[in-house]
Amino acid sequence: MKEISWGFIGCGEVTEKKSGPAFNEVPGSHVEAVMARNEEKTRAYAERHHIKKWYTDPQQLINDPEVNAVYIATPPSSHATFAIMSMRAGKPCYVEKPLAASYEDCIRINRISKETGVPCFVAYYRRYLPYFRKVKEIVNDGTLGKILNVQIQFSVPPRDLDYNVNESRPWRLQPDISGGGYFYDLAPHQLDLLQEMFGVIVRAHGYPANRAHLYEAEDTISASFISASGIPGSASWCFVGHESAKEDSITVVGDRGSLIFSVFTYMPIRLMTGEGDVQIEVPNPVYVQLPIIRSVIEHLQGIGQCNCTSVSATPVNWVMDRILGKF
Repeated sequence: MKEISWGFIGCGEVTEKKSGPAFNEVPGSHVEAVMARNEEKTRAYAERHHIKKWYTDPQQLINDPEVNAVYIATPPSSHATFAIMSMRAGKPCYVEKPLAASYEDCIRINRISKETGVPCFVAYYRRYLPYFRKVKEIVNDGTLGKILNVQIQFSVPPRDLDYNVNESRPWRLQPDISGGGYFYDLAPHQLDLLQEMFGVIVRAHGYPANRAHLYEAEDTISASFISASGIPGSASWCFVGHESAKEDSITVVGDRGSLIFSVFTYMPIRLMTGEGDVQIEVPNPVYVQLPIIRSVIEHLQGIGQCNCTSVSATPVNWVMDRILGKF
């Protein structure tokens, strides 16, 4: 492919700034069409972003002869369906994270990708951001010595929307749509980064609980795991904590030092060694998905290689489903 003509399935918040505009920023790429179920919302989105076509039927978008690649930005429960539809039509897809609402659905996606020979990429865009590339550089250059342990600490207070009931409840809090509440929405980025740096997690155990009973999904989770490289780790997630406990950090402990970085707030990377305590600030691009989208496009154009495929993304779902006790 020389010119990548994208069709968007879904036009929610993530597409407004994080990803959507980036597709027009890369040479040889543009957004051709957009699709969502709500006609008024879809038309308004297309007009606002100067997209010439809009649909309310995903099959019509996929069948559009001028669309040759599909961006899937819907809730996780529909990722597998739309990805498989796209690949069977011979059109590569770029899917929002997590790849699917379950590990089993990830396996289905990978099987169809292999059968059709059509690639499927996943939006684990933090792998490509300068901030996390700097973290990986420090981990790999020996500054910390031998890596001994990693620890995830995450806590936030409930959001106002968390108190909504029934139909007005956010889709992220409906496990049949999201896969597993805020855990399935936020933890994928953290777990993907750890596996990118330290190798695939091969054992994982979790202790999920619902402590506040604001919604059906688990709101507090503790876990332990170990990577293929032998590095053990632990994690704690709380989505209903007090403001005083608010935290977003991953600590990497080595025998010559340690570092702390955030996944969502991009606080300065804190590096602690025998030479002192240093804080490193690394800016990210305005459109945070631009680096990975550029990599996907260059892969499709045959001038680069994107390693953020459905196969590389699947272990994240395996770990999450193990932590939630799904198998």
